[in-house]
Parts: sequence; C-alpha cells; structure tokens
Amino acid sequence: MPLRTLVVVNPRSRSGATRRRFASLEARLRDSLGSFEVEWTRSPRDAERIAREGVRAGIERIVVAGGDGTTSEVVSGLLGAGLGGYAEVAPLPLGTGGDMLRTLELPRHLDRALERIASGASRKIDAGRIRYLDRSGGERTSHFLNVASFGVSGLITELVNRATKAFGGRVSFLLGTVRGIARYRPEEVRIRVQGELVHDGPLVLGTAANGRFFGGGMQVAPRAELADGLFDVVVIPGFSKARLLRELPRIYRGTHLEVPEVSLHRGRCIEAEAAPGRVWVEIDGEPLGTLPARIDVLPAAITLLGPTG
Repeated sequence: MPLRTLVVVNPRSRSGATRRRFASLEARLRDSLGSFEVEWTRSPRDAERIAREGVRAGIERIVVAGGDGTTSEVVSGLLGAGLGGYAEVAPLPLGTGGDMLRTLELPRHLDRALERIASGASRKIDAGRIRYLDRSGGERTSHFLNVASFGVSGLITELVNRATKAFGGRVSFLLGTVRGIARYRPEEVRIRVQGELVHDGPLVLGTAANGRFFGGGMQVAPRAELADGLFDVVVIPGFSKARLLRELPRIYRGTHLEVPEVSLHRGRCIEAEAAPGRVWVEIDGEPLGTLPARIDVLPAAITLLGPTG
C-alpha cells in the first residue's frame, strides 16, 4: 500500500526559485511518488507546524521541497512532538546550500533524487537537540540534522539569508563568509564536551557537527559520521581576520584540522557559554538565537529516504 505522502514546499527557498519551479515539478513528483498532499510554508519555522500536524493526521512520508533549513524545520517539528519514528523524511535538491545532500551523497539532479526516494532506500541517522536563547532572551529548544554552530557562522547565516541567493549556494555563502569575517569580533566563549572544558577564550567558530559539510560546501567536520551517536566538535579560536581569511580555503578542503590551534573533540553533549546575546547560533544554515546553549545527540532519531548507505 502506498505511503501517505505530504510535500512541504518552501516558496522562498533558493531566492524564490522553488515557488516558480514547483508547478512544473509537480507532475514529475506525481509520476515518481504517486498521489500526495501539498502544504506551502507561510513564515519562518512554519514547516515545523506542517510536519507535526501532518503526521498526527496520518502522513507517513514527508517530501521536503526546500533546502537544508526547511528539512531541519520538518525534523524539529517531528522530534519536538515525539513523532520522529512515525514518518520518513525525503529531502529534494531544491535549496541553496545543499550541505546535507553532500554529506548523504544524495543526487543533486532532481529526477535521480526522485528515483532514489521512490525506491524506498532509507537510512536511520542521528539528530541534534539544542537549547538556546531566542532573540528576545527567552529559552527555546530546536532540533537539527546536520550542524549546529556558533560564532562567526551565526553572523554569516544572517547575512546570507538577508541577501539574494541568485548566484547559488556556494557563491552566496562565500560572499556571506567574507562579509561576516570582516564584521566579526571574537567573543569570550567557554565550551564543555561531556562536561570537560575544551575551550575558554576568544572564539571564531564552534560546531556540533552531525554531518561533514556546512556553509555551502565547507567541509567543516571531515570525520563526522551521521549515525555514530556522537557530535564532532570543531573549535577555531580567536584568529585575526587576516589569519581567518588565509585559513578559509582549508575549511573548504577539510584540512583545517591540521592547523595546530584548531581542535577536534567528540561527544554526546556540548555546553557553550558566553555573555547572553553576544554570540549567535545557527542550525542547518538558518540563524537561530544566541548562546548560552546546550546541544545533545539524539541517536537514530530520524529515517531519511534517498540515501543508499
């Protein structure tokens, strides 16, 4: 019996290109997946509500017509309601960054991605839960699939999401990264992994990485595994702006771990402390709030459709 399917469409993804393309994509989706329902997001975080309500109404498969951020919202909606085991999630290659697709080695061509989803190939992967301060200073909880990070990356995602993404994910994030580095001033941050203090001082970037890539193709955590029950915690201390720009190509290649000052740690729980409102946090390419934050692994929390391994 076919799975009851919901397609969640983010019309703002890829600078509105998804809205313009969806009418032509709908027939291809029906040919590959059969009948389905469609819901369009209307505001930030709306995909959380749509996913939660859909699964409670009997949806068994959620296809995400958007980017990493929309997929992250769908996952957050399911996990926040305790519904992670009740529906499979299938991301389509329609977003800007596509970093989760890179980690999963999913096809970037839509027809190939649809073939993979229709085949039923699936994989259980870990997810993350983050408790943080929202923009008004209140405590909030969200979930993510790929990477939660803080420091300059929080500012960069703000800049990228305010600007046009018409040039594609890699260029959009590269331009945003250069602008973010120019503006960012390292703040004092204290980081603990499994309760052990691993950093106490000026910070450029800290990650809790489930996947390997972020920022439109930067291989920030080249040794990360999606289903090992651990985060890769990459810490880049308070480099000067000139030094950080020099090291940027290493982050794209994944060789920055060879830099002596850069450290890698692994653990199930990360606590990051800073003066409230000073250090920004992002998850899966979307600006979120600020430190302090606690980030926990949720092992095998989500089933993704499409991966072969």
